Order: sequence, then structure tokens, then C-alpha cells
Amino acid sequence: MAYLPGAGGRLGRVTQTVQTVRGPVPVTDLGRVFMHEHVFVLNEEIRQNYATGWDEDQQVTDAAAKLTALRDRGVATIADPTVIGLGRNIPRIQRIAARTGINIIVATGLYTYNDVPLYFRYRGPGSGSGGADPMTDLFVADITEGIAGTGVRAAFLKCCIEDEGLTAGVERVMRAVARAHVITGAPVMVHTHPASKSGLEALRVLTEEGADLSRVIMAHSGDTDDLDYLTRLADAGCLLGMDRFGLDIVLPFEQRVGTVAALAARGYAGRMVLSHDASCHIDWFPDGLIGVFAPTWHFGHLLDDVLPALRDRGVTDEQIDTMLVANPREYFTAAAGG
Repeated sequence: MAYLPGAGGRLGRVTQTVQTVRGPVPVTDLGRVFMHEHVFVLNEEIRQNYATGWDEDQQVTDAAAKLTALRDRGVATIADPTVIGLGRNIPRIQRIAARTGINIIVATGLYTYNDVPLYFRYRGPGSGSGGADPMTDLFVADITEGIAGTGVRAAFLKCCIEDEGLTAGVERVMRAVARAHVITGAPVMVHTHPASKSGLEALRVLTEEGADLSRVIMAHSGDTDDLDYLTRLADAGCLLGMDRFGLDIVLPFEQRVGTVAALAARGYAGRMVLSHDASCHIDWFPDGLIGVFAPTWHFGHLLDDVLPALRDRGVTDEQIDTMLVANPREYFTAAAGG
């Protein structure tokens, strides 16, 4: 039987709660969920060693205000897949969570498009020393014990497969994530690159590892309007992360909205989740640049623009609730192991 996160560590018991930064919350209380948003995306080594202009107190205050505003508009929860490689810092997120009423669900895993960090190169598979992959144990511990002594437990797992494809490092992380999923029952999110159909390769690897595909989100699926590709993933059981609204530079707004509407019309509302992949602050870009290339890439875009446009295209309020409420709730509700 699998360990079921949120079930108090009891084997085989159906979980009714999900771990958040402030502790377990009943899945029925998650409300509307934006399933892929970041509080911060940072290069911590750069930030700690160079004058980047980072002001810790100001950034925490700003993030708390943005998330409180989102909560005041009826979004009760965000799932934040900021893992190692994206600057995960749980104590900082705890400070923000203490100042806002929104639920923040955090993840474990590793973000890479190619190699594993050098720390892992000489540990585990392919290192010459052999043995089990230590990443799996680290991910499991984040879920079952908590992250870095904070007591905050991860509630889902994250890995990537970009247009570089299934490199040795990407495959190693993906298999470690899949094995941690099988051990714990925690669901999985995969960063994908739809233009290269990398989700299909992820589907193969996860299937080989025995993953429950109904609890896998193929993130960034909204970057394509290739309905054949998307329905192939959905028909396999995966959730489609239509989660980059505002990044019109990758796929224009009309195509993003039209793709969700077309899938909903075909009966796939039960296989989609919605969000922006936005952040309170991301240091990948100089100040002010996001406003130039992606002026609507912010937490309010779904509420202001996307949902009205979906309704105009025939998507019902019931289907919207399915994508924002029911599907996230199901994703975070583990089935009993056997």
C-alpha cells in the first residue's frame, strides 16, 4: 500500500486533506484553485552573491498583497510548483502565507531541461557507485516528513521535459519523481513542451514506472492548439495544464481560449485545469520587461479576460467549476492503495 499524504501517514486510508504551507486543509475547502502559479522564481545563487536589488521585506509584502487580492476575488488556493532549480525557499513562503488567507500548496522535485545538478552526478544511477537514486528518498521525505526542517510538507511532485527531449538527466529525474509518486501517492506535474510533443515521452516513462495517470498534470498543454495531441494525453488519463494564459507570445489569446472551448465542447472539461504560470516576482527578466512582452501575464488575467471569453464561446459555468474546483480537488485526493 502507498503512503497517502494528508492521511496522517496511515497506509491505505483515503485522504480527505491536502498539505498546505499552513498545514492540512480539507480538499473540500480548496475552493477555486489556480493549479500552476509561482510565488517567487529566483536564482538563489545569483541573488545571494551579487547585488540584484532584491529587498526581502518589500518582496514578501508585495507577494502577500498580490495573493490577498487574488483571494479576495474568490480564488482560495494556488498550487506552487517551485522546486529545486527554481529557487524554492519555504521559510520565505511561510512568511507570506502567514499574511494572506490564500492556501499555498508546495511541491517537491527538480527542475532541469538537461543535466542533473552536480551533487547527484556521483550519487546513484550512472554515477559508477550504483545503488538507488537518492533523489527518490529526498522527494519522499519532503512529502512524508516536511521540507528542510520547516514542518511544511510537499503535496505534489514536479519534473520537466522540454524541447531538449528525454536527456539522461531528465529521464533520471522523471523516474525518481514517478517512483516517489508510487511510494507516497502524491500526484505529479510535468513541465512539457507541446511543440515537440514531449508529453508523449513523459507519458511513456511514467507508465513504465507504474504511475496513476489520472493524477498526472501535463503542464503547459495550453501552449498548443493541436487537439489530436491534447486528446491523446487526456484519453490516456492525464490532466491537461491549460496554465499559461497571458503568455500570448507563445500562443495567442484567441487560440488559447479557443482550444479550451473546443476541448470542453468535446467533453474534456473533466481533464483540464486552468492557470497562468505567473509569479509575484521572477528574476529571469529585467524589471519592466514582462510588461512589454506579456502585459496580461498576471494573476488577474483568468478572471478579467479568460473566463468571460470562454463563456462567450459556449463554455458553461458548470464546466468552469469543473476545471477550477472539481478537477484540482480530485487531483489532490489520493485513492486508497492496495
